[in-house]
Amino acid sequence: MSTTQSERLRELLEPLVSSQGLDLEEIEVDSVGRKRVLRVVVDSDEGADLDAIADVSRALSAKLDETDAMGQGEYTLEVGTPGAERELKEHRHYVRATDRLVRFQLTSGDELVARILTVDEDGIDLEVPGVKGRKATARRIAFENIDKARVQVEFNRKSNENDADMKEEEEA
Repeated sequence: MSTTQSERLRELLEPLVSSQGLDLEEIEVDSVGRKRVLRVVVDSDEGADLDAIADVSRALSAKLDETDAMGQGEYTLEVGTPGAERELKEHRHYVRATDRLVRFQLTSGDELVARILTVDEDGIDLEVPGVKGRKATARRIAFENIDKARVQVEFNRKSNENDADMKEEEEA
């Protein structure tokens, strides 16, 4: 059974990323002219700050330098996080998106934008915003009925008790 370069890189790098307290979300190898670019996307339940990204980047670079996983040619290593409008693929992604507004493409072909309230093993409980002054409604969706889901950027994000607590701490 042959494995792709991305699969071999994942096997090599995932234990190292995990040892740094992060999840390896994605690996992508692209050719840009004569150079290659290795993009590694990491995240955690608490998020990954710049210090964590720098630490894991140094560790990955050292590991890649001591192996021939990228071959003999030049390459650039880019380490980052999934970004604001991340696609939700794994159960942990939905858990991390709790209280966030998400656009869902359902297997029925319907599209829905709703806020994730809770996540369990079978599905998610949502708050669907009301339209034209109507109250928000509750809805449950099983994971098997979700084709795609992507976090939405909110400029006027719904505030909750945690946001108020954080604001009070900042003012103190």
